[in-house]
Amino acid sequence: MSGHLRVLLVEDDIDLATTVLDYLALENMSCDHAANGVAGYNLARANAYDVMLLDINMPRMNGLAMCRKLREEGVDTPVLMLTARDTLDDKVEGFRAGTDDYLVKPFAFAELIVRLQALSRRRSGQARLLTVGPLQMDLDQRQVRREGKALTLTPTGWQLLEKLMRHSPGVVSKSDLEQLLWPDSPPDSNAFKVHLYKLRMAVDKPFASALIHTVPGQGVRCGEAERDGEEAI
Repeated sequence: MSGHLRVLLVEDDIDLATTVLDYLALENMSCDHAANGVAGYNLARANAYDVMLLDINMPRMNGLAMCRKLREEGVDTPVLMLTARDTLDDKVEGFRAGTDDYLVKPFAFAELIVRLQALSRRRSGQARLLTVGPLQMDLDQRQVRREGKALTLTPTGWQLLEKLMRHSPGVVSKSDLEQLLWPDSPPDSNAFKVHLYKLRMAVDKPFASALIHTVPGQGVRCGEAERDGEEAI
């Protein structure tokens, strides 16, 4: 038995959908089903899922359009796309739409389960609109706003904030953040402190509460409600 996962299946082939639903139930996975993209989109917006399993060719809204729309709205649930098309161009199109992984029909159900489990352990890096409390980052428009006010970030500050927001409310280690900024050879630790300080000045200083917190011995996180032992300045 695998750990309990909540899955959204959007598939218009009812026979295949029924088989998938039965198999997932045997693996202790709960699964909602929609037979077209519009119904699937509505379920995805109304509920929290660990993974979404989308067919590409569906009535009313195809899987690529549904995925693209959800990513533009900031939904970061991992997406496994089901397709009968396995050319490189098809896969590139899917990844550009926000897909995290592909499974080509016909597929083995054992492989489906393994892929669902792997995807469920992370959030998708494909979301284009990130939101943490009153803070919003629009990657397509290259804008960051807090409480509706536009913030000005340095290119390095943008990199740091995107990483922190994608992992929110989790903590990102200092070494991971340094690796992001300086993949070849990190400079002295003072440089990181300076960039983090500038980010805090941009994101937190004009407002009543802090969103960027240092967790001693662990790293940095972005989120509301400061925890015991954290440093907000």
